[in-house]
Amino acid sequence: MKSCTTTAATAVAAILATDGLLHLYWATDSSWPAADARSLSYAVLGAEVPFTPPVVLPLAALLFTAAALVTARARLGRSHRYGRLLQLGTAAVACGTALRGLVGVAWACGVEAGLDPGAGDTFYWLNLGLYTPLCLAMAAVTTGLARERS
Repeated sequence: MKSCTTTAATAVAAILATDGLLHLYWATDSSWPAADARSLSYAVLGAEVPFTPPVVLPLAALLFTAAALVTARARLGRSHRYGRLLQLGTAAVACGTALRGLVGVAWACGVEAGLDPGAGDTFYWLNLGLYTPLCLAMAAVTTGLARERS
C-alpha cells in the first residue's frame, strides 16, 4: 500500500513541479506555447492577466513548495518529527487543487466569473479536458495522503 501511495504522490508532485517550471519559463518573458503574452493569458486563464515575474514567480514558488510537501508526506509519513506539519501542508494542497477543480467545473457549467467567453475557446477545452480533471484527481490523491495514518 505504501508504494502505491508514494507512486501517486510522486505523480502529483511531478505535475506540480512541471507547472512550476512552466511558470519559471514564463517569467523569462517567453509566451510559449502561444504567440504572445496576451494570447497565452487567454489560452491558459481565459482572461487577460500579466505573465510577468512578479506574478508568475510567487506561483512557481508555491507550486514547488506544494510538490515538496506532498513528496515529503508520502515518503516520511505522519510518524516523522514533522509529520503533522507535512500532513497539514498536504491537506492545504488538497484544498487548493480541489478548489481549482471545482472552479473549473463551475466555469464549464456556464458560471463565467469575469472570463471573456469569446476569447476563451482554447481555455474552455483545456479547462474541460485537462486542468479540471487533473486538479480533481490531484485533490483526491492528496486528500487520501493527508488522511493516511502512517
